[in-house]
Amino acid sequence: MKKWITFDLDETLMQNPFTGWVFPEIVEIIQSTTEDQDLNVMELITDEHYKRMSANKILEAYDWDNIIMNLLEKLKVPLQINIEELVNKHCETPKIHLLEKTILNSLYSIKNKGYALAVATNGYYKYQYPVLKKLQLIDLFDEIITSDSAGMAKPDIQMLSSLKDRGEIVAHVGDRIDHDILMANNLGITSIFINKKIPVHVLALPVGKRSDSEEFIKFCKEKWVNENKFSQVPFHEKCIPNLVVQSISELADYITFNNL
Repeated sequence: MKKWITFDLDETLMQNPFTGWVFPEIVEIIQSTTEDQDLNVMELITDEHYKRMSANKILEAYDWDNIIMNLLEKLKVPLQINIEELVNKHCETPKIHLLEKTILNSLYSIKNKGYALAVATNGYYKYQYPVLKKLQLIDLFDEIITSDSAGMAKPDIQMLSSLKDRGEIVAHVGDRIDHDILMANNLGITSIFINKKIPVHVLALPVGKRSDSEEFIKFCKEKWVNENKFSQVPFHEKCIPNLVVQSISELADYITFNNL
């Protein structure tokens, strides 16, 4: 029976082209059609994203084509902007990149320990696939689960339901508490939090002991507040991960000597 480990993508394994390239081009296109120099197009885009997030419409919050289309209609701009085409246009290094030089080797190491790997991302397939392919991640994963293909988004545990009949889901790895850690904890699997800014004193502790640290709990709470700017949901015990790592390399080393 397969033992699945699922992975978030953005800010966990890779950098997509949205922030640095896709959104700036969209802003430039829309801004060029208006004489209103005070119009903050990027703010309008992010406000709509967070509005949907706060309304728990997480699937819709990552539908950038719909968000941009609605914005164009609101501004009465007679344009059509194809986000997928822009992603493909900017899908090249260094516009996109792996977050660690050794990520491919680290993932191979985890697979060699007998685990099947799956992507579980709130990004839409048409936005994520080109980046996965270009960065040579695509062949490492046995399954690609995106919010639009699943019809739901993290932290909904049903997002991983397609894997349940194909083995045991043992862990999920991600950088967001509100999406990744909550989903894993609610599903009853090992929740693995990855963040490169973990305090030094926390990193000095063993991987399995870091989440017990008061300093980490404080760090966790601050990140939760930042992730939930437009929500009044308080920090709670399901927000605390089981394991804490600063890199996929460190996770691979941990898995080499421990079973999940």
